[in-house]
Amino acid sequence: MSGKLYLVPTPIGNLEDMTFRAIRILKEADLILAEDTRTSAPLLKHFDIHQKVFSHHQHNEHQSSLEIVKFLKEGKNVALISDAGTPAISDPGFFLVREALKNDLPVECLPGATAFVPALVNSGFPTDKFCFEGFLPLKKGRQTRYKFLALEERTIILYESPHRLLKTLDEMITYFGADRLISVSRELTKMFEETVRGTVEEVKTYYETHPVKGEFVICVAGTNHNISKKENKEDDED
Repeated sequence: MSGKLYLVPTPIGNLEDMTFRAIRILKEADLILAEDTRTSAPLLKHFDIHQKVFSHHQHNEHQSSLEIVKFLKEGKNVALISDAGTPAISDPGFFLVREALKNDLPVECLPGATAFVPALVNSGFPTDKFCFEGFLPLKKGRQTRYKFLALEERTIILYESPHRLLKTLDEMITYFGADRLISVSRELTKMFEETVRGTVEEVKTYYETHPVKGEFVICVAGTNHNISKKENKEDDED
């Protein structure tokens, strides 16, 4: 029998978010794949997990995936973890999953931590329909993507790094308008977790005078939500 590929979510900050099942799978796996073995080492040590750990990241995932498929065909169970959150969500994992499925090998993704879900719920924007964009293109295609998203009626979810946050908020003013409602969450599940809500202009002004640290999740109100909020505000003023 072939082995199984497990995608195992790991905490995005708070170690208490690790599930019992995730710990068990990692302890029972024949080998663990980690995005960065140095980052994963403290987590594995904390939960007393001593399986062999191999590196699997965006720069080696094509070659690594071929080797992992061989391991799976030999009956070995493999667990994939990323530095934080759920593998394959803006992290390595998609290519390996696709290769495993091409070879009719079983794949199982455990439920668990991911940054965009708490950020979405915290935003107060509609959660029945939303689109997850992850990180926008750095250069080529970035402007085109903004123009497309400017018309999006669903809640939009983006990831952003601290050194690009203010630039991204500037771009949002250009393409979405200064009064588009957004919610920006950072350091989710950690000691200094923070969510700032308001118009793009208001949030930008806030972060011009406050620390821009940690990883950011930006939720942008869809066009319909933004229009209805604006109309309600105008009615209240009348």
